[in-house]
Amino acid sequence: MIPLLLILIPLLSGLAVFFLKDATTSKALALGSSVITLALSLMAVSSKGVLHYDASWLPGLGGRFTLMQDGMGKMLGLLTAISFPVVFAATFKNTYQKPAAFYGLMLLTQAGLLGVFLAADALLFYFFWELALIPVYFLCSIWGGEKRIAVTFKFFIYTFIGSLLMLVGILFVYAHTADHSFALQSFYNVQLTGKQQAYVFALFFIAFAIKMPIFPLHTWQPDAYEQAPTATTMILSGVMVKMGLFAVIRWVLPMVPGAVKGHALFVIILSVIGMVYASLIAIKQDDIKRLIAYSSIAHIGLMCAAIFTQNQIGLEGVMIQMFNHGINVIGLWIVADVIEQQLGTRKFSELGGLAQKAPTLAILLVVMALANVALPLTNAFVGEFLLFNGLFQYNIWIAAVAGISIILSAVYTLNMIQKIFYGNTVEKTNNAVEIDFNVQVVLSVLVVMVLVMGVYPQPMIDLTKDTVNAIFAHR
Repeated sequence: MIPLLLILIPLLSGLAVFFLKDATTSKALALGSSVITLALSLMAVSSKGVLHYDASWLPGLGGRFTLMQDGMGKMLGLLTAISFPVVFAATFKNTYQKPAAFYGLMLLTQAGLLGVFLAADALLFYFFWELALIPVYFLCSIWGGEKRIAVTFKFFIYTFIGSLLMLVGILFVYAHTADHSFALQSFYNVQLTGKQQAYVFALFFIAFAIKMPIFPLHTWQPDAYEQAPTATTMILSGVMVKMGLFAVIRWVLPMVPGAVKGHALFVIILSVIGMVYASLIAIKQDDIKRLIAYSSIAHIGLMCAAIFTQNQIGLEGVMIQMFNHGINVIGLWIVADVIEQQLGTRKFSELGGLAQKAPTLAILLVVMALANVALPLTNAFVGEFLLFNGLFQYNIWIAAVAGISIILSAVYTLNMIQKIFYGNTVEKTNNAVEIDFNVQVVLSVLVVMVLVMGVYPQPMIDLTKDTVNAIFAHR
C-alpha cells in the first residue's frame, strides 16, 4: 500500500487545498502533507525488496493500475519527498496571489512525479507524465515573470510534441506485445526488428531528451527556469528533469537494447557537446537563475552520457548523482530566491559584499556551490567520479572533452561566489540582513546531507544496485 499512499496523499491534499481561502492554512496543509509523504517514503526506503501495488484499471484496453517501487523508485521517491517540504519550508514567507491554487498545483505536481517514478504500466506512466506537467504549465503561466506567457507557450510546445511522440511509441509497442498489454514486463518482452527498435527508440528518446533536456533540445529550459516562480523552478530543476533520465533507464534501455547500442555514440556526443556548451554559456551569465539553469544542463548531460556508455559503474554513478544533483541544485535555488526576495535583483553586477551582511548565508552557499563543483568530501564528487569513470571506460577521448566542463564549472561557480558575497558592499546590499531562521534550518539540513553523502555514499549505492543489475540482465 505504500506506493499507492505516496501518490494519494499529495493528490488528495492538493485537491483539498484548492477549497481553502486562507494563505497560512494553505501553506500549512501543503507542508504537512509533504512531511507525511516524506515519512512514507522513508518507510519505503527502509523496507526490503520491491514494493508492489496492482489493481484493475481500463481492462478493455489492457491497462492496469500497477505500481512498482524498486531501488531506483525508492531513491527518486525519496528525492521527491524531500524536495517538496524543503521548498515549502524555505519559501514559507513568500506571498502568492491565489495561494490555495498555487499550493494545490504544487501538490498535484508532486503526485504526478511520484506516479511517474512508480508506474509499471506504460499507459499509467503516460497518465502520470502528463499529470506532472500540466500543473507546472499553470504555475509558470500564472505566477511567472514578465515574459511568462511566451516562455510558457514555448515550454508547452516542446513538452506537447515530446508527449505526443511518446504516446505514439507506447501504442506502437503495445500493438506488438504478445498479450496486448501495457505492462512493463510485456514491453520488455516485446520482439521488434532492428528497424522497429530504431523507430521506437527515436519516439521515446526525443520525448525524454526534451525533458532532461540535452543539446539541442534544451532551449526551453533557461527561459522557463528564469520566468517560473522560484519554488516551481526548484522542483523543475531538482526533480522534474530526472523524469527523462529515469524514463530512459526504466523503459528504453531494457526495451530496445539493440537501438540503444546503435545510437549510443550519437547520444553521448550530443550530451558532451551540451555539457561544454552550457558551461561556456554559464560563464557569461549575469543572472543567478540563468547560471544555475545552464549549470543544470551540463550536469544532466553528463548523466545522460553515462547512461549510454552501458557499463555498470557509469549507471551506478547516474543513480547516485540523480539524487545528489537534486539536493545541490535546490540548495542553490533557495539562495537565489533569498537574494531576489530580499534585494529585488538576481544580477551579479548589482551585488557584492553580501558576506558582510549575511555571513551565515555566505557559508551555506559556499558549501552548496562547492558541492556543485564536485569538490572531494561533497556528495557530487562521488557521483561524478563514477560518471567520468564510466565515460572513461567507454572512450578516453570523449571523457577528456567532457572533463573540460569540470574546469568550466569551477570558473562560473567561483565567479558567482566572488561577485555576490565578497568585495565591497554596493547600494542594494548595504541594507541586507541575515537570512530568516526557516531558511537557515533548511539550508543547514541540505548541507548536512551534502557532507554525509560525500563521506559515506554506500547506502545509496546499495539501495540502487539491484536495479542496475536488473537493467544489465535485459541486455
